[in-house]
Amino acid sequence: MSRKPTKGYYVKGHFVALGSELDLELKRELRGDVDLSRTDLKKHSDHLQLLGEQLLTLRKGLLDKLALPDRLLDAMTEAKRITNFEGKRRQMQFIGKLMRKLDEPTVAAIEEALKVQHQGSAKDTLRMHQAEQWRDRLIAQDEALEAWLKLDPDADLQHLRTLVRQARKDAVPAQEGEAPRHGKSFREIFQLVRAKLDGDAAAAQAAEDGAGDEADE
Repeated sequence: MSRKPTKGYYVKGHFVALGSELDLELKRELRGDVDLSRTDLKKHSDHLQLLGEQLLTLRKGLLDKLALPDRLLDAMTEAKRITNFEGKRRQMQFIGKLMRKLDEPTVAAIEEALKVQHQGSAKDTLRMHQAEQWRDRLIAQDEALEAWLKLDPDADLQHLRTLVRQARKDAVPAQEGEAPRHGKSFREIFQLVRAKLDGDAAAAQAAEDGAGDEADE
């Protein structure tokens, strides 16, 4: 029995079967239809699923500003509680389903909050490197102490000098050819410097948040 020919048409020499994905896509283009294709819908769904997973890592201050639906917040709380792998997977799928019910402004706000948190993490890493650099400068250079006091006028100068002297002494190898040793003073200098940098950053963030709250009123 002969096979019934497939109905369709040709576009630029290529046969397009009626009802095929390409046929539907071409018809959408002709209509100027803005509806998403199935591929686009799948990508959007996957994106929202990933956002839901990342939302679990969002710090409380940023999360509270989003005013998310209670059902989604409850689902997130439950997901954090679940330790069973399969149970966790099902709960994350449920969160993805709830994410797909959010309106576009809410999704955009979630994306922005996650971006802010990521930027904050990058700033934390930068401050850690700055603290390491200041520690190394203070140990290596006498004039670095004066420069640091301009940044931290309330620093305990005598205590800092004692730590620097001890760190220099600890760094001298016991035997020729050995690598320098880093003792307790080396670590304490880093902690003092990091505490100052973190404190300044926290104060700046609090001032920025306060200014933002005033602008919203």
